Amino acid sequence: MSSGLLPMSRQYVHLSADRETAERVGARRGKPVVLVVASGAMHREGHEFRVSANGVWLTAHVPPRFL
Repeated sequence: MSSGLLPMSRQYVHLSADRETAERVGARRGKPVVLVVASGAMHREGHEFRVSANGVWLTAHVPPRFL
């Protein structure tokens, strides 16, 4: 939580558009933990988002203040 969300071994941080999707994706690796991201506030502050062909939202980093 102190570093926010980082891409780790990936190029981008992967985000889901809704809670149900986030829970389903997270459950592939055990018990999911779902964090709410203030993406609108991030966008207003100039953070860039992209959407992949399969509907996954991508961003370089989610600073902790947006969690």
